[in-house]
Amino acid sequence: MVRETATKPKFVAYQRVSTARQGRSGLGLEAQRKAIDGFTASRGAQVIARFTEVESGKRNDRPELDQALNLARLTGATLVIANLDCLSRKAAFLLTLRDSGVRFLAVDMPEANDLTVGIMALVAQQEREAISRRTKEALAAAKARGAKLGNPNGAAALRRAGEGGAALRATVSRNADQFAAGLAEVVEAIRAEGHVSLRAIARELNARGILTRRGGRWQVSNVRALVGRLDADT
Repeated sequence: MVRETATKPKFVAYQRVSTARQGRSGLGLEAQRKAIDGFTASRGAQVIARFTEVESGKRNDRPELDQALNLARLTGATLVIANLDCLSRKAAFLLTLRDSGVRFLAVDMPEANDLTVGIMALVAQQEREAISRRTKEALAAAKARGAKLGNPNGAAALRRAGEGGAALRATVSRNADQFAAGLAEVVEAIRAEGHVSLRAIARELNARGILTRRGGRWQVSNVRALVGRLDADT
């Protein structure tokens, strides 16, 4: 008698968190991992590899996603993500991915097919453009009223706050902690590759296209602050 053995479905997991909008969707890296693991277990599948990207959803050049797609293509595995927003809000990008020949599943909508993903991609891009337009209109209206625009969490705001700035300082510190937590896995990977000095970590962060919390390039000073927060947490 010939005994047939069932082959477990193979998944390649892809996680992404944006440096510009930490936590907007409520899905941090750990939450994405838990969602993917739960979905994988429910399907009796096997995760053969995981890829994590820290990048803005506006950009199309995603080296980790490229590696994930290539591995899925070579092994016949399915790319699995926690939710569709982990990929992009750009319709062209999502439609290109849909037509790449690689199967992919979103945990929040596993029943989605090519047609529904295409429609969702167009809706997502329209939403992104609408948010951008409303933001610009609101800023223009505020400027017309004479409001001073700028970062309320900056150092100048803290100095102006004086004795009443405790709550503001706590907010700034909390935002910095959340940002640092989002980069923990990236910094750990950089250190594992042998880049342990502050200058070397800054060079690697810049080489990977990762921006600081204020959208700038990494220097020794802000890497020191980042590493200090990460080491304090551990």
